[in-house]
Amino acid sequence: MNFGQNLKNLRKSKNMSQEELAERVNVSRQSVSKWETGEAYPEMNNILELCKIFHCHINDLVNDNILDIDSLDEDVKMSAVKFKKEKQKQMKGISKVLSLIGKIGAIVARVGLVFLIIAMVTLPFVFANIEVNDGKIISNNNKIELVKHNNTYDVRINGSTAATNIKDKDLDMTAKSIEHFSKPGVIVLMELGFAFIAAFLIVLIKSLKHLELLFENINKGDTPFTLDNVNHIKKMSYLMIACLILSAIGESLLDIPFNGAFVFDFNILNIVEILFLYSMSLVFEYGHEIQLDSKGKIYDEDV
Repeated sequence: MNFGQNLKNLRKSKNMSQEELAERVNVSRQSVSKWETGEAYPEMNNILELCKIFHCHINDLVNDNILDIDSLDEDVKMSAVKFKKEKQKQMKGISKVLSLIGKIGAIVARVGLVFLIIAMVTLPFVFANIEVNDGKIISNNNKIELVKHNNTYDVRINGSTAATNIKDKDLDMTAKSIEHFSKPGVIVLMELGFAFIAAFLIVLIKSLKHLELLFENINKGDTPFTLDNVNHIKKMSYLMIACLILSAIGESLLDIPFNGAFVFDFNILNIVEILFLYSMSLVFEYGHEIQLDSKGKIYDEDV
């Protein structure tokens, strides 16, 4: 039995028309017809594509007389499943961990957002109760206290600690900023900066939520190539662009009164960027293997 007859038998075993096969291989129907009649022979890249479609080896398609097509197809699928067993378990474990990281990251970002909002609310009150005298910040009443501990200060509002580990240079920089921009000017710049950082945290929370759902779907779904997962990936990319813009604007506004001394290090954003890129590599790495399984499933029932 020659190649053309083998191809014809395989196509019919899958109840596939010449048009359908041609569309999957990305050639014309006439090309498929010529392959089956022996008038023409496919190029190597098309032979490899045919092997993927019919789950067979090149030798099976080109040389051998295929007597039991269904048995051959099942043997190839089973060998592919055995080959993927370890990777299936690895994928499930990784997807669970990354989904959990997305959930924990969102919780941490929410906590940071709460503290930031508290800082925005208390900032005008703090500045209203301090003055600058000879380049030093002092409290103008007993509502605000600066309590020194070794080389740092604690800020207490009405007897409750509001901030700790404030250094002399931070107080000196704040004093210079007040002298240069005035208290209202510093308050406006800081509130605007905090507002952009708060917006950054809100967008980051949304991005982490999509990360969580993406890997939750990969862990539970038959295949990662679903419209839902594609939408999660797209939204993550849009939100991360917004994160970069908002964090840059917020930090720039805070740098104005403090001359670059007020620095935010958004390590969590770097983590999200890495996870995002890693998620793409996983999706496409396993996507190829998923397509080898005619059922289009990523996991066996016992994994």
